Amino acid sequence: MTEGTRPARRATTIADVARAAGVSRQTVSNALNAPHRVHPDTLARVTAAIDRFGYRPDQSARSLRTGERRTIGYLAPVDDPFDPNPLMAGFLEALVDAAGAEGHRVLLVRAAPGEARTRAAIDDLVAARQVDGLVLADVLPEDARVAHAARVGVPFASFGRTAPGLPQHWVDIDNAAATAEIARHLAERGHRRVGFVGSVVRTPGGPADGPADGAGSSPRPQAGPDAGPGSVAGAPVELPWLAARRAGFHREARRLGLEVVPVPEAGSLRTLLRGRDRPTALAADNDLAALDVYEAARAEGLLVGRDLAVTGFHDTPLGRHLYPPLTSVRLPLRGIAAALVGLLLAQVRGEQVTGAGLELPTELVVRASSG
Repeated sequence: MTEGTRPARRATTIADVARAAGVSRQTVSNALNAPHRVHPDTLARVTAAIDRFGYRPDQSARSLRTGERRTIGYLAPVDDPFDPNPLMAGFLEALVDAAGAEGHRVLLVRAAPGEARTRAAIDDLVAARQVDGLVLADVLPEDARVAHAARVGVPFASFGRTAPGLPQHWVDIDNAAATAEIARHLAERGHRRVGFVGSVVRTPGGPADGPADGAGSSPRPQAGPDAGPGSVAGAPVELPWLAARRAGFHREARRLGLEVVPVPEAGSLRTLLRGRDRPTALAADNDLAALDVYEAARAEGLLVGRDLAVTGFHDTPLGRHLYPPLTSVRLPLRGIAAALVGLLLAQVRGEQVTGAGLELPTELVVRASSG
């Protein structure tokens, strides 16, 4: 040891904490991993000793003992770094927070396009024992990722409903109920002639026609090999959550006695907004589609919020910065993420997971765009 240096400080062990708190090492372990089993007074002493020593459990030793990696794999949807998906970023932030609250990390995984490569990515994670389970987003009814995860027996939880016959380990929103609430809101504002602006998504080989969105996690879903049987390259695909939004709005609007005006594709919105018989309110199935409506209204000399009510879906930051600010449906991203993590970890712990998934309510955030 050279002059002026100090010997390396020995790392604090669980035995040091136990000795300082006057308890056994098992009691310290219980305080860390199952605090409900420890008497409050004892738990307070152990916690104080942990804080005093700055003790951090050895996660590698824990993994060897329990088989847990304390890591959740997230198969991240494809995104554009120059045009990032704000809702996707919000969901990822919520997922990381929810996992961290349970002592877990999130490992991002991006599989190359194609079912075979997606299966290979899942197989690699399982074989390497890198994760305790998977969180999936943008889940379609006949999703190859879900089917393969179920087949190999890896715990998973999906943001979006899974098909009948597969494990119902999903969390989602009620898209139809959310747009039905929009229809009621517009009716309460006095609108009698309304329309619904939907999005068109095409499978690879054809362009995307207008903005699209995902089952609550992604406004730009990857309609590819998982788009379902019978998909034709370039053919329009009605994603199930978009179909539910359209159906929910139409059904409730007609129940209320409103006239539902057929809405053309985004490029023809200006024609729709001309003349005295134009609709006085348009509901869009995502915030980017609502921006198309804003632009068409402005081009026709109409003022959104005064001459035309407009609503969106997702309540992304974009909508709050439009003029006037956009009325939109807000998803409970933190609630969804927490539920997904809880559902996944219940499987990891060997608990029986039954039922038909979990549906969480949305919130209609009313702003000036709807009058």
